Amino acid sequence: MEPHNHSSLAEFVLLGFPRVGRIRGWLFVLLLLAYLFTICGNMLIFLVIRLDAALHTPRYHFVSILSFLELWYIATTIPKMLASLLSEKKTISFAGCLLQTYFFHSLGASECYLLTAMAYDRYLAICRPLHYPAVMTPTLCGKMTAACWTCGFLCPISEVILVSQLPFCGYNEIQHIFCDFPPLLSLACKDTSTNVLVDFAINAFIILITFLFIMVSYGRIIGAVLKIKTAAGRKKAFSTCASHLIVVLIFFGSIIFMYVRLKKSYSLTLDRTLAVVYSVLTPLVNPIIYSLRNKELIKAIKRTISRKGGRASPTHH
Repeated sequence: MEPHNHSSLAEFVLLGFPRVGRIRGWLFVLLLLAYLFTICGNMLIFLVIRLDAALHTPRYHFVSILSFLELWYIATTIPKMLASLLSEKKTISFAGCLLQTYFFHSLGASECYLLTAMAYDRYLAICRPLHYPAVMTPTLCGKMTAACWTCGFLCPISEVILVSQLPFCGYNEIQHIFCDFPPLLSLACKDTSTNVLVDFAINAFIILITFLFIMVSYGRIIGAVLKIKTAAGRKKAFSTCASHLIVVLIFFGSIIFMYVRLKKSYSLTLDRTLAVVYSVLTPLVNPIIYSLRNKELIKAIKRTISRKGGRASPTHH
């Protein structure tokens, strides 16, 4: 048994954005606005899809679940970032750090699986249109959604258990904007090669397998679309996939570089930048991408607002 364990280190110092100096206030306002916009945008998409019967299709079901997931995903990190920017005391308890890491990775894994389910839905709709209504039933949509959440929340358990058993007996400053496995492992006062290997294996399986499945799906989708004879038909088919593909490339592009690597050391500046991309930027742009590029969703938003406005107005007789 190690002479020191995590009980000798009750809390960590979460450095967040060091050396911001005078721009701290501006950074706080920018981050707060991004947080509020993300919450409002994703909440609007989720509610409109749930309230508008015209959008009760498998495609929009998955979009609404993605928006719901993003609400929780962004809530695991940004509130603590905002608190750290305002306060000189940037501490987080050992248990709090592990919980933040667990939920961040659980929701991230769930998003990987959900984006894969969305790619499969688009593949069926474009490559197997005659079979699509019979295959992609509401029951299957519900089962796929439940599987995405369940698998996502099971994936990081072993990693969290391994980290919780590491001794942290000295330096306690986390060189990152939130608690995560790589910066935590760099603080442990024992060999963490087993942790690094387990992290790599789990992340490689989750991220690379789902990304490969998505790319194969889109390879077949592109092949099917190119066979469409009319330009209007090709444009319509591509438009149903473009939003999802943009989100996939932004999200997977950053997390593959961040988590699929067999090393403990890392570039602090680069990792902070990538962390901002997948923890702040992706949830922020999702409502923009899915709403501005989607005429059907924009019409549904207008219908919902007009109905709410009509109910709010007093009736005169």
